[in-house]
Amino acid sequence: MKAATAGWGSGLLGVVIFSGSLPATRVAVDGFSPIFLTSARAVIAALLGMALLWMLRQERPARRDVGPLAVVAIGVVVGFPLLTALALQHITAAHSIVFVGLLPLCTAIFGVLRGGERPKPAFWLFSILGSLLVAGFALTQSGPASLTGDLLMIAAILLCGLGYAEGATLSRRLGGWQVISWALVLSLPVMAVIGLATLPADWSGVAPPAWYGLAYVSVFSMLVGFVFWYRGLALGGIAGVGQLQLLQPFFGLALAGLLLGEPVAWTMIAVTGLVVLCVAGAKRFA
Repeated sequence: MKAATAGWGSGLLGVVIFSGSLPATRVAVDGFSPIFLTSARAVIAALLGMALLWMLRQERPARRDVGPLAVVAIGVVVGFPLLTALALQHITAAHSIVFVGLLPLCTAIFGVLRGGERPKPAFWLFSILGSLLVAGFALTQSGPASLTGDLLMIAAILLCGLGYAEGATLSRRLGGWQVISWALVLSLPVMAVIGLATLPADWSGVAPPAWYGLAYVSVFSMLVGFVFWYRGLALGGIAGVGQLQLLQPFFGLALAGLLLGEPVAWTMIAVTGLVVLCVAGAKRFA
């Protein structure tokens, strides 16, 4: 019970950190190309992860862990950041929340397929209802749709759900921060080459907000958030703790209200309350 409670607490902290990812990415792509942004954030996080592994004298993963680590790297180091950065050139950050609302359900499905979990039937009811609430709310807030942007977001969500489930399963053996650090190190050679090949031609045109966005997604979205997130999934269960992602859009909107002075509508508060009930129900039957 204590481990499960710690898992939910750790997962919630990870979600709070991730809630700034899409807004930060949206700001960063105004100054950097999506491909450079994806590679740069991975390289910066990989260097930090490598330093942690070296300072704390972590053993190298076993040969059987290389394949799963590659899946994690493809899903959350390369796939989700790149596809969302490309998508956000066609759609607004608000519209992308429509698809983020489907991520908990996707994570739960991969938790069953890859993690061997077996939630009760009532869990799926709460998970689907929560996803519909988030997607429905986002649709009322979002801007114009784009077929290209929507397809890119769907692909991003599928890869991210797979990367979450695979990483959580692996975290039970290696540890949460070790998994994301090794996945980053594994992707470093390729991402470094891509980063060098896509360097901006004119750095003077990059405004400070783009640098802030790059810093956030590199340090927090790509490394620190996963330290708590993978630990939470491993301790509390992939399917159950994964439902905390339903709260991510509302955390993001709340941050926008606090930091940017954007208005917070009463509908957001009402839907948040309903989503919290769905997360509680999913936790009960996970």
